[in-house]
Amino acid sequence: MKKLPKYNTDNIRKKLVELRERDGFTKAELAERANVNYNTVVKIESGENKNPTIKTLISIAKVFKIRLEEIVS
Repeated sequence: MKKLPKYNTDNIRKKLVELRERDGFTKAELAERANVNYNTVVKIESGENKNPTIKTLISIAKVFKIRLEEIVS
């Protein structure tokens, strides 16, 4: 699976938490809606996953109805 180039993962982590909390989703709800593994969401938010796949971030962006660029910038 294709990986994103190295972006500032702290920005990705913060944006994901911000969006999830804004919309009132738990980590489990976000994972289910994005069709990604719960542990993936946990690891991205904790900063443990430093290079999430494009597919994962696109799936998450679709849940929030935003463009991928809004998560990675």
